[in-house]
Amino acid sequence: MEQSAMKSQFIDNRRSRRNTAAMTTENKNVVERALAELIGTGDVDALAPLLSDEFVHHRPDATSSTKTEWLAAVRAALGTIAGMQVEVHHVLADGDHVVMHSRRRLPAGPEITVVDIWRIDDGLIAEGWEIIEPTAQAAANLVWWEPAASRTHPIR
Repeated sequence: MEQSAMKSQFIDNRRSRRNTAAMTTENKNVVERALAELIGTGDVDALAPLLSDEFVHHRPDATSSTKTEWLAAVRAALGTIAGMQVEVHHVLADGDHVVMHSRRRLPAGPEITVVDIWRIDDGLIAEGWEIIEPTAQAAANLVWWEPAASRTHPIR
């Protein structure tokens, strides 16, 4: 395929938002406090007061869940988080959004690499997006970056 015939699309879905240093710091603190509460107490319900009643969690497969549904899903997925190890690599904020990049491991589970994006509204987490990848499988997903001519199957 000729390079000039291939077109890409860039969509910027960011909403206009105020971006002050104080707001950014406060929003990072909300996200860091939520993780500390979860890890410190071992109780998923410790997250509830930090989430807006209108909280929505979005998944890459386009499904969304409410605050109650998401807390139940986290509770079911984690069971007990006793012994969970979380290594935070980055916490970045831009206005009302905070991005956290971390590696996590439960004692009986694989290490996962996680990128969470949180939207903060009035001091509470109002919306979340999350990408989770088993760290050991990361290399298998690099096929996306292989030159098109060497791929044995198309990217979907």
